[in-house]
Formats: sequence, structure tokens, C-alpha cells
Amino acid sequence: MCHVIVTCRSMLWTLLSIVVAFAELIAFMSADWLVGKARSGGGAEPAGPGGGSPEPYHPTLGIYARCIRNPGMQHFQRDTLCGPYAESFGEIASGFWQATAIFLAVGIFILCMVALVSVFTMCVQSIMKKSIFNVCGLLQGIAGLFLILGLILYPAGWGCQKAIDYCGHYASAYKPGDCSLGWAFYTAIGGTVLTFICAVFSAQAEIATSSDKVQEEIEEGKNLICLL
Repeated sequence: MCHVIVTCRSMLWTLLSIVVAFAELIAFMSADWLVGKARSGGGAEPAGPGGGSPEPYHPTLGIYARCIRNPGMQHFQRDTLCGPYAESFGEIASGFWQATAIFLAVGIFILCMVALVSVFTMCVQSIMKKSIFNVCGLLQGIAGLFLILGLILYPAGWGCQKAIDYCGHYASAYKPGDCSLGWAFYTAIGGTVLTFICAVFSAQAEIATSSDKVQEEIEEGKNLICLL
């Protein structure tokens, strides 16, 4: 029989696990890792209203995607084109970024699996006498290590030709040149920190769901147990 056990700590851990997985996935898919130096759009673009120069814009570059201005639509509200610049894994601009993509993809896959499993921990707390919370916490710690490796390797690729095209000739490994770091990079860092927090918090969720109070409720025959 399934005993649904809901505690504040286990629910908070579940919510954080889901948020972290989505945050890392969105950051990985985003093109806003590097914000390039301002561009006028080039002479190929039509002049702005009144014959002036087109309004400057900042192209953005991600691990495998980019956002640039569409030369024929700079006067429209949606005047940027965003999408992958690499049609295959081998076309990713830097070997370091390829390694980053692998490490982040593995870490995010683990986080997504943990997020999925965490939803069912209200009903199932152990498998083969092993606590799901402890197993998930261990997996989150492993995922965090993969994420750290990816984030450490990513700046090493700033010296590739693609990054130089966006950030100027002063761009090199761990030096972004004329570029600034975009929200996706900071989101990935924040998600990595939260991943380790989730790994630690999983132990608290395990303690909360296996407390004496919970066991008393189960012995009383209650199927739905909600504790603060």
C-alpha cells in the first residue's frame, strides 16, 4: 500500500530539484552566454529612419547557438535571428565548448532524471532498502561535478575564431575581450550552486520522511501523512 508522505523539507527538495533541472536546461539551450560588442548592422543594411545609421545592437553567442540581427528586418519588432550556428556536434566552434556541451548534457540529464523521480518520493521512499532521497542526493552531487567541469572548460574556448568574431581580437582563453557575460552563464552557475544545495538538502528530506512521527502515523493506518 502506498503511504503518501508530504513534509515541508521533502516538498521543498522536490521543488528545488525541478527548478534546478529546468534552469540548467534553459541556460544550456540559450544563446546568451556571451554578449558581443555593439554593432551598427553593417553597410549592407538599409539606413534607419531619416537616413540615419541603423541602431546598434549586441549579438549574442552560446555554446552552439547565436542571435544576430536579420539584415532585412531591422525596422520590425522582432529583428533578430536566433538559432544554432552548428548543424552538427563537430561544428561547435571550440573543442573546449564541445567538452562543455558533453559535461553539461550529462549533468542536465542526471538532474532531469532526479527531478522526475523526486515527484514520486511522496509515495515511494525506498527501493531495494535504499533511500531514494539519499540516492538522488548522491546523483545530484555527481551532476554538480559534471556541471562544474563544463563551466570551467567553457571560458577556455573564448580564444576560438567564433568568439573572436563576436568579442574582438583581444578575446582569448578566460578573457572575453569586448564581450560581457550573458544571463545564461550566470544562470548555469546559480543552477550549479543550487544543485549542491539540493544534494545536501536531500538528507534533510530523508530525515523528515523517516521520523518517528511519520512511523506513528503509518502504524495508525493513515495513507496520507502531511507534516510541517
